[in-house]
Amino acid sequence: MPLGQLHFLVPGFRDVIEILIVAYAIYRILLFLAGTRALQILVGLLVLGLIYVAALLLKFTMIASLLGVIFTYGAFAAIVVFQPELRHALAKLGRSRALFLFTGTATHAVADEISEAVDRLARAGTGAIIAVEGDVALDDFLDTGTEMRAAVSSELLTTIFTPYSPLHDGAVLIRGDQIIGAGCVLPLTQFPVTDKSLGTRHRAALGLSEESDAIAIVVSEETSKISIAIGGLLHRGVTAAQVREALSQRGRPTLALKPTTSDATGG
Repeated sequence: MPLGQLHFLVPGFRDVIEILIVAYAIYRILLFLAGTRALQILVGLLVLGLIYVAALLLKFTMIASLLGVIFTYGAFAAIVVFQPELRHALAKLGRSRALFLFTGTATHAVADEISEAVDRLARAGTGAIIAVEGDVALDDFLDTGTEMRAAVSSELLTTIFTPYSPLHDGAVLIRGDQIIGAGCVLPLTQFPVTDKSLGTRHRAALGLSEESDAIAIVVSEETSKISIAIGGLLHRGVTAAQVREALSQRGRPTLALKPTTSDATGG
């Protein structure tokens, strides 16, 4: 066959650009889903898709029909299941990297307030857990506590975790520069934790970091040590300055914290 007849197999300039755009879009989607429960659900759907194709090839009519029904109505179910992720993905799509120049100051101000509160709580030996929301919404956990709308301040955070106060036994949820909930219950890690010294707060921080991209900060009531859970890893014995740096660097390629054998417990 003459090579001239295969000209349609040679990608043109527009084709290359289109392939690069689609590849980048897929990469960003996978990067967005990484470390969240949405990625686990997506993997499950891919497995079902492979089973469906195998059923068609092997002519397993009943299995193919059942999976066909699932996929037909699965799109509507996916919209419900991924509703928080979809909402935040669209919101993130509208953000420009240049906007960081205007929002960076506010981010640093919140990081300063949280790190100051954590430092006060640690010096007082007061237990606390603070969850700072990322791109994945934490709305599911608001119903387990008390919804709030208050500006983040070290004084308010310290007051919330005062022993015997109504909201001290639970997590504070922070979105942007607002405290949106207090006394909230977070999911415990589903992975085995070998360190028996880790209490409920640390296990909840790990569990939240496994299910979302939130940063969970814990102050131990027993040891007065500060820990941070990020991406399913628990960094123990950090300082208030490291808390400030980790919160300030959210959304950037690297974080200041690097887990070590003694300082990180992973799920």
